Amino acid sequence: MRKTIKIASTALLGVMLSATNINAQTVSDFENLIIPAGAFWNGSDMSGTHNNGQFFNNFTSGDAIFPNVFDTTWGLPGFWSTGFAYSNVQDSITSGFGNLYASRTGIGVNNSSNYVVAQNNALIRLSGVAQNNTVSGVFITNSTYAANSMRDGDSFAKQFGGSTGNDPDWFLLTIKGYTNGNLTADSVDFYLADYRFVDNNLDYIVTLWQWVDLTSLGAIDSLVFMLNSSDVGSFGMNTPAFFCMDNFNDQTVTVKEIAQNNSFSFYPNPAKDHVTIDSENTIDELTIIDVTGKIVYTQQHLTNRTNSIDVSTLKNGVYFIRLKSNTKITTSRLIKTN
Repeated sequence: MRKTIKIASTALLGVMLSATNINAQTVSDFENLIIPAGAFWNGSDMSGTHNNGQFFNNFTSGDAIFPNVFDTTWGLPGFWSTGFAYSNVQDSITSGFGNLYASRTGIGVNNSSNYVVAQNNALIRLSGVAQNNTVSGVFITNSTYAANSMRDGDSFAKQFGGSTGNDPDWFLLTIKGYTNGNLTADSVDFYLADYRFVDNNLDYIVTLWQWVDLTSLGAIDSLVFMLNSSDVGSFGMNTPAFFCMDNFNDQTVTVKEIAQNNSFSFYPNPAKDHVTIDSENTIDELTIIDVTGKIVYTQQHLTNRTNSIDVSTLKNGVYFIRLKSNTKITTSRLIKTN
């Protein structure tokens, strides 16, 4: 089963983990990795195991191992070719490959210093009590390089939406689990950018840390992170194949924290007849969108802190609730059932 996530929400976090051995796992927050302020590590110190011009390295944070390969096959200075790098670069503005090691947020989760930058097909190996266990999830955002490339276009990649804004572009992260070298049945999809909506105002590029629930992958010993894009050329994907992550397998993330981050929560989910929405602020506009991007419900100026929305006439399936409040836009996943 593939689980698709647009923007992480309370609905995607699911039930709280209860097993003692799961809760005992240690978060990978990367604060144990020492680098100067505004710097990054990508393996260029060539401290790893050398083989035919490539230097193979690993770094560890929490109960997880993050591989890194630095390649000097074509001579020095070489380049980071595979896996993960860690960083505390805070440049969320500068476009281009020269700003490869910056997150679009400009900082780690909860204003922390360190985070990691990952390439396409990066693989995490679990260790300690996390191995062959269920991981909770991870915070994900775009790199500045990828986000600005999608926003503006560059010499390699197109501007998402095209000149009219109507091109149905997307940038997708798919996360899969392994057990004993075999892929598990489930996977999780998270859209780092999505321009497929009929209403262009709904198009987005992720620029904040978003929680991605990975509990549906079940008991695993490693994970792989794969990127795909609608912008593909004769040599493969044109969109820069990088993203950022932080607080991997954080067992302390709660439904309440996600709700506070989004400034609203809704229940029940799945829903049958009605959805109750609790919001800290006045909702300027509430929209429900189906998976094709079609708006199936809209309401403006909800001034109550608690609002009940009738969804009884909606067909069974997956929808997205989009809220506009004080210029902030938040989108969360809703499941409609009988």
